[in-house]
This record gives sequence, structure tokens and C-alpha cells, in this order.
Amino acid sequence: MRSYVPAYDLRTPATLGEALALLDDEPGRWRAFAGGTDLMVLLEAGRLEHKAFVSLWNIRDLRFVDVTEAAVAIGAMATYTDVLEHPLLREEFPLLCLAAAETGSVANQNRGTLAGNIANGSPAADSPPVLVAYDAELEVVCRGSARRVAYDRFHTGYKQMDLAPNELIRSIHLPRRRPRSRQFYRKVGTRRAQAISKVTFAGVLNVAPDGTVDDVRIALASVAPTVVRARQVEGVVRGRRIDAGAIAGARDALIRDVSPIDDLRSTARYRLTVASNLLEAFLSGAS
Repeated sequence: MRSYVPAYDLRTPATLGEALALLDDEPGRWRAFAGGTDLMVLLEAGRLEHKAFVSLWNIRDLRFVDVTEAAVAIGAMATYTDVLEHPLLREEFPLLCLAAAETGSVANQNRGTLAGNIANGSPAADSPPVLVAYDAELEVVCRGSARRVAYDRFHTGYKQMDLAPNELIRSIHLPRRRPRSRQFYRKVGTRRAQAISKVTFAGVLNVAPDGTVDDVRIALASVAPTVVRARQVEGVVRGRRIDAGAIAGARDALIRDVSPIDDLRSTARYRLTVASNLLEAFLSGAS
């Protein structure tokens, strides 16, 4: 059953200031959206409960990829296609481009955005594990102020996040030039394309000249109420060589990092097995 479109209110501001004013003047009434790919699914299904929306699509100042010597900033309205077509992102952040290519169809990629994916808060989203692995920060703005939030602490629970009703994500920031000996991304779903993930894994690791791991970040999706940074696993492998003992210890530690469930797409046991196997594949490649 489709939703009754005249029951909804929509505003399409041309500037970020106009959008923030709407959100600030009537906190909680207006809800911002980016490409609208998830919103339209709910609308067509008759399950879009909120009634007043602010579209950010016409705000050109939010669609950018800015590169400095220290970082790359990706604007809230930069699409997955923008990510895929950017030469520096393909070279220095290949996992982000892999995740972008896994996100829906080409039509979804032309319309969907990283910031929208983040704000939707799905624990099965494709790009969040990569953003955690790349140590991303979010710039969050409201009328009159801005702040930075480490992305691996942004999601506080299922569909819950460190974002007030009058705030928007303006941009995603990725630090550059961090040594990376090994990068790994894998999405496991029911089929090879246009599937919601059963498990998604992203890992970035650097091996020091003495053969020990001096930097590692590992993140997973679809194994907890939010995207998970595997801090217990990182603690096991950091500072040591990757050998059979380190891999066995990492697999044991993963159980303390994740909390998979049984649902329509998979079982908790399957998710834990797949996540453990992906972890071993990632670490084995770094030995």
C-alpha cells in the first residue's frame, strides 16, 4: 500500500543556511534527507511515518570532494558515483570505492550519498565499516556552530546517533598518508549484487620494518546493532607478528567484539563464522 503523497510536507532549500534555519526554528518537525533512496522505499511501501521533510539535493555547497595535504573532505551531498569517479579516492582509499560500487544499482549510486547512508543508521550499510577503518571524522553543523565527531563513536545504538534534531552532517573527513601495508573489504550477501549484507568486513593494517603490526583498524557491519570497531581483535594483533597464534587469538577475541542475531537474512552462527573467516583472510594476507 503506497503512502498518500499530499499528506506530506516538503521543503527544498537552496542553501545550507536555509536548511539549518528550518531545522532550528521547529526542532523535531522537519527531517532532512539527502538522495532519498531509502526514504522512497518507505514511501512506496506506505511505511513512511514522518510527514515533514527537508531535501538537501539542491544545496550545491554540500556536493564536493576537497583534498588537502592532510585529509580528504567529502561533502554530504557527494554521491557514490562522485566517490567512484574521484581519482585520489580510487588511489588512496580503494576500500571506499569498493563499498560505493557495492551499494545498490547504478541508479542508487547516482543518487545515494555517504552522509545519507550514515544518517539512515542501518547496521547493515555497506560504507560505514570502511569509514571506521579509515579513521573518519564527521563535521556536524547546526545554525551558528559546528563540531567534529569521530565516526567510530557516532552511532550509539540501533538507528541512534550523536546528532541533534537541528543538526546536519556537513562532511566526512578522511586522514591521508597513513601507512597501509594491507587493505581488505568484503561484503557477503545472498547474491553478488544489490543485496543487503549478511556480514561486511573492512580492515586496514600496517606492518613495521621489524615485521610487527604497528597500526590496525578493523570494522564490521550486520553483526551488531551498529557498525562495530573490533577493538578487542585490534588489541590482540597490535605489536606482534601475524602468525598462527595471533590469528587464533584474534578469532577468539572477535566473539567479544560482535553480537550477531538471527533474522530473515541469516543466523547469528553463520554471521560469526563468516566474520571469523574474513578476519583470518585479512590477517593471513598481512603475514
